Amino acid sequence: MGFATKDIVPLTQARARLSELADEVKAGSEKIITRNGESYVALVDAARLDYYHRLEHEHVHLMLIDDAEKGLEDLAAGRTSDARTALKKRQAKRLAG
Repeated sequence: MGFATKDIVPLTQARARLSELADEVKAGSEKIITRNGESYVALVDAARLDYYHRLEHEHVHLMLIDDAEKGLEDLAAGRTSDARTALKKRQAKRLAG
């Protein structure tokens, strides 16, 4: 979703127009509040924020599933090593570096 110029609001204006901005956000827009000319915070509908959080949560689960699949592929291909041996190699590399 892109932002129009009207969706970028200086903090000083946001303070004075919070109720109006909240109504616009509830109607479907999102607002970027700026401070000293730079992005500071966003004003988004609570339901949309909840949706964003669910998407982020799902993304984390998909990454974990992907990592698990790669691990299973490594097991099937015999690309494994003993954990103690791997830790010792890592410690030796750290001491040498």
